[in-house]
Amino acid sequence: MKALAAGIGVVFLSPILLAGTGMMLASSAEAVQSSSSFSNCLTDIDSDKVAEQVIKILDGASGKDVDIEGLDLPAEQVPNAATIVAAGLSLDVPKKGQIIALATAMQESRLRNLGYGDRDSLGLFQQRPSQGWGSAQQIRDPTYASEQFYKHLLKVDGWQQMTVTQAAQAVQKSGLPDAYAQWENLATALQAAIVKTFPGAGDATDDKDEKPSTRTTGCAPGQDGSGFGRIPEGSVPKGYSIPKDADPKARKAIEWAMHQLGTLYQWGGSCTNAHGPDPMGRCDCSSLMQQAYAHAGITLTRTTYTQVNEGKAVSPAHLKPGDLIFSRGTAARPEHVGMYMGEGLVIEAPRTTKPVRITPIKDWDILAVRRVL
Repeated sequence: MKALAAGIGVVFLSPILLAGTGMMLASSAEAVQSSSSFSNCLTDIDSDKVAEQVIKILDGASGKDVDIEGLDLPAEQVPNAATIVAAGLSLDVPKKGQIIALATAMQESRLRNLGYGDRDSLGLFQQRPSQGWGSAQQIRDPTYASEQFYKHLLKVDGWQQMTVTQAAQAVQKSGLPDAYAQWENLATALQAAIVKTFPGAGDATDDKDEKPSTRTTGCAPGQDGSGFGRIPEGSVPKGYSIPKDADPKARKAIEWAMHQLGTLYQWGGSCTNAHGPDPMGRCDCSSLMQQAYAHAGITLTRTTYTQVNEGKAVSPAHLKPGDLIFSRGTAARPEHVGMYMGEGLVIEAPRTTKPVRITPIKDWDILAVRRVL
């Protein structure tokens, strides 16, 4: 695989490195400017279209007739993405690690092998010689730069349980720590398209023990709840209010659920008198959902196993206040449910000894979402 990564770099990058230096710097400057001002959320990526366009580039297309949302210069950017994926394969880095690397390079350089940057930052990942990443010449080698990123990522304790932006920031220590998230969907589509061009590589990099991404939109701090900081159990985070555009019935359900904050979880509890003396009147996760919606005039069944079939399925990328979010267990038989409140927050009755509380959605491994309105 090491030879594969090196070969990809030579085959795809040599024409770029042989181009005029002035032209490269000019176009790179445009890419950096575009990157710093980019604020659109790439949430509706057509993975099949991305794969089709990637194949065109890797088969030698000029890029003039190639259109990949989020990539202004695909003829240069796609080969660099291929080098990053190839380096990951050579080091046996799981798929998620490759996605993290791609999202990082998109934010740092827009997948351009830059010859300049902030202070002495260079290359795809804007690594700095002064910070021990290697010499300037080494960092400008996309294969070397990619391998260095992966080696640093693999040293981060628990990186596979982190969000893409958390893991990228743990390596990069950027002044804009939340910016990486906006590229997650495109990075995922690129990785899936590129890895298929390496025979047998798809099977080798499947993350069999890894849970699917739980990002809602992956665009900005706050949309994953991180903007509220640590939320004391049983409290409403400062600055939160139910979104004005929330469905009126969802608003009623959320408001009722919030009145149960701080009451202790009770497995099998009916949630009909959470503040009363009888423990069985307290809430478990599904009875909290059932009673909250009952007070909004919506009838739900009693357990997570049945509530996961209520209403209609919704993508985690398109959550609305009032949506039921399921985790633990399996998608067909989840063991936990909470209610999305908007602003990247979920209200839940978590487990024994814990109170009804509000948590950021970044802490959830979402198996399914159901809209019951």
